[in-house]
Amino acid sequence: MPKYEEIATIIRDRISEGIYPVDTKLPVQSDLAKEFGVSRMTVKKAIEILTIEGLVFSKQGNGTKVLNSSFWDKEDAKFRLNNNNGLSKDLKERAVSLSSEVIEFEVEFPKKEVSERLQLDATAPVYRIVRLRLLDNQPYVIEHTYMPVDLVPGLDESILKSSIYDFLINHLGLKFAGSYKHITADKPDNYDKQYLNCKDNDPTLEVEQVVYLENGRPIEYSRSRNRFDTRGYSLLDVKNI
Repeated sequence: MPKYEEIATIIRDRISEGIYPVDTKLPVQSDLAKEFGVSRMTVKKAIEILTIEGLVFSKQGNGTKVLNSSFWDKEDAKFRLNNNNGLSKDLKERAVSLSSEVIEFEVEFPKKEVSERLQLDATAPVYRIVRLRLLDNQPYVIEHTYMPVDLVPGLDESILKSSIYDFLINHLGLKFAGSYKHITADKPDNYDKQYLNCKDNDPTLEVEQVVYLENGRPIEYSRSRNRFDTRGYSLLDVKNI
């Protein structure tokens, strides 16, 4: 992730947590540049991202003001496609209860599709995980996840019931380089009907992704599926900033 996106994320979190309250001004860019050890241009790019999202407004000579709105006031803005936070962190600031039901958890040798996505030999064991995530005890999304056993030692059901990404980042100290995501609409499968309460004709949204570590190795291949009326995603294009 570019440094300006990291800074934008930190400032965004501070706004969400009330460290920078609505209707107040952010520290001046020179102070932010000093805090983060970057140039003012890098801070300016971060502020421009937040401006596009509707979180702040900058006026030359008058500083940068925190606004009382965010990206089109959409909850979907929490689920940015270029984030690799895991669902627990994405939902941390919302006043909801997130829980997980482990449907299936086993170690197996990967099928061809999984071994290709994870760049593994057919004899390299992987975790196969199926989890139902619930918001306020209501079905939200079902996750079909595969991870190489050698990269994630010690994974157990207690971790699956909380946050896998918290375990990866804070316990194993892993760092991510990025991910590839592919989004499609689909008809409900048997898992969707049983666990997401989908009817036969309810569309489902599937996000297929491969997450990569900094050394280039894929650590996760997953398919997250939700009913059409429960979740959406936002993409912020900052290539031209």
